[in-house]
Amino acid sequence: MSEEQVQETQDTSVDATQETPETSTSSIEIPEYIPNKFWDTDRNEVKVEELGASYKALESKLGMRTDELSKQIREDLEAERKSGVPESYEITLPEGIPEDVQIDVNPEQPLIQEWQQICKDNGLSQAIFNKGVSAFVNNEISGLPNIQEEMAKLGDDAKTRVESADLWSRKYLTPKSYDTIASLASTADGIQAIEELMNLNKAKPLPNANTVVDAELDEGDLRAMMQDPRYWDAARRDPAYVARVQGMFQKKYG
Repeated sequence: MSEEQVQETQDTSVDATQETPETSTSSIEIPEYIPNKFWDTDRNEVKVEELGASYKALESKLGMRTDELSKQIREDLEAERKSGVPESYEITLPEGIPEDVQIDVNPEQPLIQEWQQICKDNGLSQAIFNKGVSAFVNNEISGLPNIQEEMAKLGDDAKTRVESADLWSRKYLTPKSYDTIASLASTADGIQAIEELMNLNKAKPLPNANTVVDAELDEGDLRAMMQDPRYWDAARRDPAYVARVQGMFQKKYG
């Protein structure tokens, strides 16, 4: 073999060695998201079966934990809700009631009793109960007449007309009837209706039944009765009326 042939053979061997890539297993790195215990170092691959079994077991434990946690949350919420339920509900009137409106909420009223029971059965707080009472009161107020508007309808002598109608009602009506007609007297139309009754009864004597004036024996009412023409006007003097007024004074002051 010549020297040139030997050299060519050596060059070829060198080139072949250089072109062969290294396949060392040490160059394969374990992915960061794979725990070492799930990596097969012999095969340089993930232990799929072991990883799957571990995930399934973890999922089961988490599911049990979630159920327990949900149950605890429900129990805590229920305990908190019950802690806000009072032994008995206190009736508190809402703010903003007009000054000329007198309103009273009777705790024995069937509607209030029913609302209290609903709140108790459903574990509702005092604040929720108050909202219901406010709605009830505001609904009642919305149905009341506007006093200023009704007085304006009666004209400049509205106050005198209202006082006269009230005095007449006290003189001639029993306490029960007086309470019934009180709502009628809250409107201009009601006052006008009472005035018509007053005109029809001008010449009639006072009734024998106890009236509001008799029952209350209010000094102001008695003195107002003395201003009636049947008491002081000689031309229209009514002996029965005078005797009754005098008897009321005698009864009150002895």
